[in-house]
Amino acid sequence: MFIRNERSIKEFIQYYPVTSVLVIVFMALWLIIDFLQLPFGNLIYQWGAGNNFFVDQGQYWRLVTPIFLHGDLMHMLFNSFALVIFGPALEQMLGKVKFLIAFLTAGIIGNIATFIFGPAEIFYVHLGASGSIYGLFGIYLFMLAFRKHFIDSGSRQVILIIFIIGLVMTFIGSNINSTAHIFGAIGGFLIAPIVLIRANPYSPWRNRRHFYREKDEGDVQFDPNRWQKKKRSKKIIWIIVGILVLIAIWNRL
Repeated sequence: MFIRNERSIKEFIQYYPVTSVLVIVFMALWLIIDFLQLPFGNLIYQWGAGNNFFVDQGQYWRLVTPIFLHGDLMHMLFNSFALVIFGPALEQMLGKVKFLIAFLTAGIIGNIATFIFGPAEIFYVHLGASGSIYGLFGIYLFMLAFRKHFIDSGSRQVILIIFIIGLVMTFIGSNINSTAHIFGAIGGFLIAPIVLIRANPYSPWRNRRHFYREKDEGDVQFDPNRWQKKKRSKKIIWIIVGILVLIAIWNRL
């Protein structure tokens, strides 16, 4: 589920437009606000950052806009990389609209929880799509518990390990909105039964059916290298896990 078989960025964007647009928005806003430091970028930050004090004053859009902003380069890269790895399978399974709704809903739930349980000081600011990312994990966890036919055994191991590592980092790291992480995951878990209605199991062949090499009579040919490919895929999955862990650790230093 988490091995990318797309042959180009163009192909990835074509198959997973919502995931692609979200990552592009993350990167574009980081470039505008942090890298180029454009004047209107500072305005975007001032009006988009999560701030409980201003939400209490009626600026309710701040329950949504922090999802698209990030504190620094590593924060943006970690969330973007996690979305590229874990978003496409869900986007295919749920469909574009339900996937976007699930992503935003989990992030908003995390930000509402931050407003309720977080400090109300004017200087407290929170940013990032982490609540939404954890919401995706919440949906995967629901599948692990109640919809096991949607997810293969190797992917189950990856989800559990990444989620456990994420929880550990949430509580031991500094400057982390742990409330958004936890309630984002809870939100994803709670909305999973709704968004998974009429969902289809993920299939790497659904986008690229020409991978099936068929005989003239319609039978699929036997691939003698399929077991080697499976082993290679498992190695790639664990490399991905390692990269995510390293980025997370580096971002907490």
